Amino acid sequence: MTQPSTISVERLTPEIRKITFSNPPVNLIVGETVSRLLEVVTELSEDPQVHVAVFTSSTPGYFFNHFDLGRATDFIPSDPEATPAWIDLVIRLSTAPFISIASIRGRTRGGGDELTLACDLRYASREHAVFGQPEVAGGILPGGGGTEHLPRLIGRDRAIEAILSSNDYDADTAERYGWVTRTVADAELDGFVDGMATRLASFDKAALAAAKAQVNRATLPPDADLRAAYTQFLTSMTWPGPQAFQAQFEKLAAEKGPEELELRLGHYLGIARQESR
Repeated sequence: MTQPSTISVERLTPEIRKITFSNPPVNLIVGETVSRLLEVVTELSEDPQVHVAVFTSSTPGYFFNHFDLGRATDFIPSDPEATPAWIDLVIRLSTAPFISIASIRGRTRGGGDELTLACDLRYASREHAVFGQPEVAGGILPGGGGTEHLPRLIGRDRAIEAILSSNDYDADTAERYGWVTRTVADAELDGFVDGMATRLASFDKAALAAAKAQVNRATLPPDADLRAAYTQFLTSMTWPGPQAFQAQFEKLAAEKGPEELELRLGHYLGIARQESR
């Protein structure tokens, strides 16, 4: 596999692959990220040896973060009739014939959180993982499965809280809500994930894939709902609200610095909203 700068794939064993994301300083998702991940998931799905894929990050403080809306054109399909690449990715990942494990150390929000929700298992650093769906505070809508996956995992009321508040949620709260499979002490996270991947990789692949498919029948949202959400996300970016809010948020970014804003994005979204009234 070739390896563009933001995504690398490592063959840990014949059955286990490790996919590492790196787009410093804050791991924003860009068009290259989406196209490469889609390519990787497709390749791994077609490889009969692959039992488990572990998704991780090499950028301190960040897992997969939100879309880079400064490059919004990256996420607009060239063919309006085709399934958007991002939706194709999350569908392929959640239905892939291998087990996907997100090893989360750092912030994962928006599209990054939606990719995480499409994974089969989500293990998070108790000290350092942070989750959020920040779109509504910016005047737009989630578009990659957040509004479809979260209610099924954490319930309607908690999903409404998380999505409408656009706030950051620490790992302990995410575990209590059911947002992640479990939290693990940061020093133990890598060993725990390695142990789970090794255990699953020792099982028969046909049994793993068939059992996953059984669970999927009871839990995954319809593909049509995911496509509809993405269409609504694109539409929301043309509303006047996001454009008016952007100026206030850029002013705050100039004062605080973009990296400080990303560290406490939920907090600063609230401040920017209050100051824009």
